[in-house]
Parts: sequence; structure tokens; C-alpha cells
Amino acid sequence: MIRLNDIVVKFGDFTALHGISVHVKEGEFFTFLGPSGCGKTTTLRTLTGFIEPVEGSIVVGGKDITHVPIEDRNIGIVFQSYALFPTMTVYDNIAFGLKIKKMKKAEIDKRVREIAKKVDLSDEQLRKAVSQLSGGQQQRVAIARALVTGPAIICMDEPLSNLDAKLRVQLRNELKKMQKDFGITTIYVTHDQEEALTLSDRIAVFNNGVIEQIGTPNQVYNHSETEFVCNFIGDINRLGDGLVNELINRGAAIDPGKHNYIRLERIHVNVGPREGEIALEGTVESLEYYGLYIKYYITVCGQTIKVIEKNDGVNIYDAGQKVKAVFNPRDVMAYEAAKETEVQ
Repeated sequence: MIRLNDIVVKFGDFTALHGISVHVKEGEFFTFLGPSGCGKTTTLRTLTGFIEPVEGSIVVGGKDITHVPIEDRNIGIVFQSYALFPTMTVYDNIAFGLKIKKMKKAEIDKRVREIAKKVDLSDEQLRKAVSQLSGGQQQRVAIARALVTGPAIICMDEPLSNLDAKLRVQLRNELKKMQKDFGITTIYVTHDQEEALTLSDRIAVFNNGVIEQIGTPNQVYNHSETEFVCNFIGDINRLGDGLVNELINRGAAIDPGKHNYIRLERIHVNVGPREGEIALEGTVESLEYYGLYIKYYITVCGQTIKVIEKNDGVNIYDAGQKVKAVFNPRDVMAYEAAKETEVQ
């Protein structure tokens, strides 16, 4: 559906994108994820036509659109700020693109009302000025405006970042449902790892103008290809020399010359070791109670590690308590020391 082939973007002497290549399948929810300044929004703006690459090509549906004007690319865009007209009604905001296309009034009305219904905007809300709506409602207007012209692709640049945490969770669920209902190919830009993991079919993790890894949420989280991805996606423990050496002494096949990591939920507290697992003595330093789960800080082999355990309401360990931290060495992710990338 969408192919970005060796895209290079420069701003003066600064190279913002270094040979970016991505293939997005039709109907896929594909996310560009990374820290600020990593190149994800630049890639989106290059796809939509706001930036022209100095090298590489953009192919959509088999057609090269590298030098096609923005308005002729058939791509809907939802900006971070929504870019709505605050004094215009919701109806006129949604109808704006159709009016530009000089469509007949009856057809415009039909399309606006159909799309409004699909994104859960009432007739009463259509008559209101955008400024009278909540942030979540404005986001629906922005999505409706992007979809009403029937684009082949919709691009969203951090569309939830201006909303409070509870509304973000609610609307990202709605976003995913809408995307599935419409079946439209979606490119989504975010710096929020949780957002990317919950929404995406696949994720491209950006860092300093390059893509570190492309994969499903499970692949980038549990099988991180680079040390940067391992650190950037979710929380993780880096295993110190003392802990690594003790695991090796207990028969673990771990390379002490590499940087070794393990996810918090891969360590268990006071459970009987199963085949291949190793139990190490430790002391609970502190804990954080989240309700659904508990995060423990446990000192093992002179190092404090973080562990997440499901809260069963019975087995809760207090600071100072002696416990066993149970590892499976197969859950350790290892990276060559020379490839370490600074996490931004």
C-alpha cells in the first residue's frame, strides 16, 4: 500500500532522516514511535507532502507520489493541535474539504451527516461552534474532517497528546475501533510507548533519524532488536556484573561481555522455580502499590532490581522482608556493548 524507499531529508547541513524505508500494508494501523526529535513527524510530513526528500521515493498503491502536491495525494491528516476553525460550526469544519472540491450541497450534507454519525457526533453538536466542544469531541471533529473526503490513507500526528490521561485511554480505544470499522490504512505518530503498543498492528521505532526496528507490539517489546529499543519500550532492568556472575555460577548461559536486560514482569517473587529457572535470595527495599499489580524494588547480589507482580491480595511483601527472586535466563535480552545507544 505505502512504500517509503530510502528516504533522506535534510534541513541545510543537518540530515534529519537517514535512508528511511517502510512498507505499510493496506488497512494496517502502523505507528511511528520514538522520542522528540527522532524523525517520526518528519517522516509523516514527507509522506503527506509537506516536506520533499532529497533522496528516495514514496509509492502509494503502486503510484510514485514523491513530487505530487499535498492536495492530490488523497491522504487525510489529523494534526496534534487538530487545526480546526474555532469560530466555524462543527458541520462547516467537517464540510470544508468537500466545499473546496466544489461538491454539490446535497452530497456534502449527506457525507457530513454520515461521517458525523460514524464518529459519534450528534446533530446538535454539528450546529455548535468547535470552541464549544470538549477536547475529545474536537478530536472526533478532526477525524471526521480527515475521513469525509474518502482518503485512501489517514495520518495522525500525536492526536491525543493535548488530552488528559483518562480521556486519552478512552479515545485511543475509540480510535482503534473506528480504524477497524473504516478499514482505512492509518499512520500514527506518538512518543507514548503504551499508546503505540495498544493501538498498533506494527510499530517503527525511530532514533536519531533512523529506524531501529519494525515489528508487531510483541516483537518490539519482547524481542527488541537493539539496545535502544529495549530501553525505550517499557521499563526494564539492566543486570549488573554481580547479578550476571551469580546467574552464570548457577548455570545460566549468559555472556558477561554483553549488556544484559530483563523485563520487570519476567521476574517472580517467592515462587517455586520451574525447569530452567533460578531463584536468588533478595531483600525488599520498597514497594509501589498500584492495585492491579505491585512494583517491588528488591536488592539481589548488591543490585536493586524492579519486579512487577500481579496483586492477589494475599502475598504482599513488606520492606525489609527476605524473598526469592526467580529468573529464567532465557528471558534475558543481550546486546553487544559497542552498540549501546544513549536513551533520550
